[in-house]
Amino acid sequence: MSKEEKKDPKEKIILGIDPGTTVMGYGLILTEGKKYKILQYGVIHLKKYATHELKLKKIFERISGILDEFAPDSVALEAPFYGENVQSMLKLGRAQGVAMAAALSKEIPITEYSPKKVKQSVTGNGNASKEQVAAMLQTLLGITELPKLLDATDALAVALCHHFHDGRLQTRGRNEGWKSFIEENPNRVKK
Repeated sequence: MSKEEKKDPKEKIILGIDPGTTVMGYGLILTEGKKYKILQYGVIHLKKYATHELKLKKIFERISGILDEFAPDSVALEAPFYGENVQSMLKLGRAQGVAMAAALSKEIPITEYSPKKVKQSVTGNGNASKEQVAAMLQTLLGITELPKLLDATDALAVALCHHFHDGRLQTRGRNEGWKSFIEENPNRVKK
């Protein structure tokens, strides 16, 4: 559905994004009330770009193009997980920030969800594997053949999570964020 086509005012389009610096997944769903269906999903291949700056430029261009084509009502992103490699986290955060900037430049509201929240919303298990998430999406969205790269289904899961949470903003205060991180990752905190 392109923005030139008239959309029923009760319908909403959600763009889900699974940020990455090698492969970035995206998925678009159309919702009406409790119903939902896939519009499009795929990945943005970034490995072929020589520098991080070129990857960021490509992310901005491709996400902007998707936003122009589908005119989503909201964008949902998976928040970067806390990793050990600071450089990787920094690059991933930049990629996510560029995708956010593309949405914000078009005044489209954005919401972030933790990986655990996305998995919990879609499978009922916050520790589900990518394969388990993809299998559940096959059932929920009627996907006949899974894509080779599950970043695309991860992005659909983020969009569906946003729909299930009715777009309620999932923001936390500074201390709540750390408290939640510690509760979700007890093995990563030294006492």
